[in-house]
Amino acid sequence: MKRVKKNPEDSTKNTRGGFMKTVKRIWMYISAHKGLLSGVLLMVVASSFLGLLGPFIIGRTIDTHLSVQNASGLGVVLAGLALVYLFHSLSLWLQSYWMVGIAQESVFRMRTQLFSKLHKLPIRFFDKRQSGELMSRVTNDIENVSSTLNSSVIQIFSSILTLIGTLSVMLWLSPLLTLVTMTIVPIMFLGMKWITNRTGKLYKEQQKHLGDLNGFIEESISGQKIIKSFSQEQKVISEFLVKSQNLKQAGYWAQVYAGFIPKLMNVLNNLSFTLVAATGGIFALNGMVSIGTIVIFTEYARQFTRPLNDLSNQFNTLLSAVAGAERVFDILDEHEEAANEKQATAITQLRGKVEFKDVSFAYEQGGDTVSHLNFRASPGESIALVGPTGAGKSTIINLITRFYEPVNGSIMFDDQNSKLITRDSLRNHMAFVLQDSFLFQGTIRENIRYGRLNASDEEVEQAAIDANAYSFIKRMPNGFDTELSQDGAGISQGQKQLLSIARAILADPSILILDEATSSIDTITEIKIQEALKRLMKGRTSFIIAHRLNTIQQADQILVIESGQIIENGSHDNLLKKRGFYHDLFQNQIKKVRAKAIP
Repeated sequence: MKRVKKNPEDSTKNTRGGFMKTVKRIWMYISAHKGLLSGVLLMVVASSFLGLLGPFIIGRTIDTHLSVQNASGLGVVLAGLALVYLFHSLSLWLQSYWMVGIAQESVFRMRTQLFSKLHKLPIRFFDKRQSGELMSRVTNDIENVSSTLNSSVIQIFSSILTLIGTLSVMLWLSPLLTLVTMTIVPIMFLGMKWITNRTGKLYKEQQKHLGDLNGFIEESISGQKIIKSFSQEQKVISEFLVKSQNLKQAGYWAQVYAGFIPKLMNVLNNLSFTLVAATGGIFALNGMVSIGTIVIFTEYARQFTRPLNDLSNQFNTLLSAVAGAERVFDILDEHEEAANEKQATAITQLRGKVEFKDVSFAYEQGGDTVSHLNFRASPGESIALVGPTGAGKSTIINLITRFYEPVNGSIMFDDQNSKLITRDSLRNHMAFVLQDSFLFQGTIRENIRYGRLNASDEEVEQAAIDANAYSFIKRMPNGFDTELSQDGAGISQGQKQLLSIARAILADPSILILDEATSSIDTITEIKIQEALKRLMKGRTSFIIAHRLNTIQQADQILVIESGQIIENGSHDNLLKKRGFYHDLFQNQIKKVRAKAIP
């Protein structure tokens, strides 16, 4: 199988300093539960001690009872040995039980922080990432951390204590046999170093490919109508196979290298046992050690290599968890949308005056998307934005809503600079009716109430009446309590728009954003939507993006945008009299409408 080509950036990130930094951050989540953690550590110490005590008692029993055929007191010793193993099992169960609680609480906190963080990040962050890839971080990566915390933390502590205890007792019993046992350690260390140097990078690569694949799957499922409409199923399947192949190869090589660990440890375990047994036998024949000591040493030789084996396996698992945790912490370390609002204050009311003063903005370096914009909207005015695709209309809306900040110039709300107003309080006075009306999974009532969560049922129903949505809602199987699937599948686009308008009416905003709210709607539904929009816009500052110019003739101002600049500004009648860009655009639309009307 062909090995996956490594990404140089991923390799450079996988430094020892970065690894330890991530481990320390994971530890901060665990150490928050000091009481339970102390109990776990106490049980780890107890289980390690009892695990060492059992073989020691067996060895001494052989020397003091079996070798000399002395049965006196043997029953007491065996009863004590039974108690040792009983309490050893109990301590193992308690430490596992408590650690599961710590792990689940820690992961719950991490997942909650990550989900909360996603809602504090700017829109720019989401523009550059697939939603499925982000979902992979919230689910797969955190679950990877959870699995490791449930078992690896205990195992690492237990293995370290067992190693220290075993080595101490072995040195006390026979330094010479201890030296024989330790001959395998350099081989083990070199082998482990060779393996883990490769698996760490491969696990990170595996998590990256898993995120890419999840993003692609989410995109493909969401776009099924388009895929089927253009008969591109085979293309999508081919792309999936490529991404799946990348994940398979990364996972294959990670598991291949990881699989070397148990094989190497088994060989070294057997080698250690053979060396101790052979050397111990020679020593016993020469009277240098007792048979009981040899039994203790053979068991401790296994106990000495077993923690090393466990440590190597757990370290391998830890590398995978750290790779997932790094992807989580990458999000948690992102710059929040409200991070630069220390000087900003919340507003409780907004009249709706909006002014752009020499505003310029670019999504990427290399050229402004909009430049030197100057206009003013008085409270209650309707402002229509007109222009070809890509002219900058949606960018202006994004700036008004503060999804993005201007590079130069300033945006004023009620004569106050937008940067001195908190985003949340500003958006509390805005409502949106977009071309693609998004509805959440839940009842119709819940979707309308999304505009104002504390609204009563009567207010929700009145908003539906004002939006001309009440009649179709009452025809639904359960009326306002009808369950909608995700994004409102099962109802028409026009009905989605009416629900969006009802939601906006319920929000009672000072500023209203209408982005192609009547596009792709049949004539009868459009009339209902237009009537609802008139009621919604009354007394509110409204910004309207519309390609169909007949829908904006009553706007107080029409801003004609081209190449990111306002080239014309005025009312519908005034712009027609100028016989400029807007006049030509309007005439062309009339010709197209007439051409369609003539059979």
